[in-house]
Amino acid sequence: MTDTELVHLAVDGGIATITLDSPSNRNALSARLVAELTERLHAGEIDATVRAIVLTHTGTTFCAGADLSEARTGPMSGTASTLLHLIGAFIDCPKPVVAKIDGNVRAGGLGLIAAADIVVAGPRSTFALTEVRLGLAAAVISVALLPRIDPRAAARYFLTGATFDAAEAERIGVITIASQDVDTAAAAVTAELLKGSPQGLAETKRLITGRIREAIDRDGDRMVELSARLFDSEEAHEGMVAFLERRPPRWAV
Repeated sequence: MTDTELVHLAVDGGIATITLDSPSNRNALSARLVAELTERLHAGEIDATVRAIVLTHTGTTFCAGADLSEARTGPMSGTASTLLHLIGAFIDCPKPVVAKIDGNVRAGGLGLIAAADIVVAGPRSTFALTEVRLGLAAAVISVALLPRIDPRAAARYFLTGATFDAAEAERIGVITIASQDVDTAAAAVTAELLKGSPQGLAETKRLITGRIREAIDRDGDRMVELSARLFDSEEAHEGMVAFLERRPPRWAV
């Protein structure tokens, strides 16, 4: 591990802990962070001593979604494609992935937790699909999130961009457990996972993630194209500039 890593990996007691550590931009999904996260996930997957993977974060934000500074400087087709690949890698990993969150989750960050098998969120956790307020849509992450979430709740939160808390996230299927003690709750989950056989866990995970894998295969390329088109639009440019300048976009009433 080096001081310049954005994503760290530590293995102990059969658990690989992957930590997002780019608090300066709220763990945004920069090209570098996505590449490092993909590498750390693969390392945990091929390590024979690892039985389960925990995805967590430093700072008060788990993940703020797309890195808007990158989105303003070039086409987003490559970024959208690598994010889809990352979501697919989480889904296809034969080892259970537990997301442990106690902070804000926005936009593309919800795609990461949707790709996890079990999600434990603490009292500081808040969630929002803010894409619509930037002239965008939650395109790529929808392949993982829509199969998880209650359809009526999906309509509400995809369309409004409103913020909701951990209790609501648990109710609608975005997370698994809302807890006042996220460390203890996550540790209890991983302790139970360690009782399962590697083969049993892998084949069971394949069963429960089948709908998401089907959605990736069916809709993934189209969602990448949609994401890239929207990021390149005039409305999205206005939305991103307004966000970075901390002002309302021109269409906001």
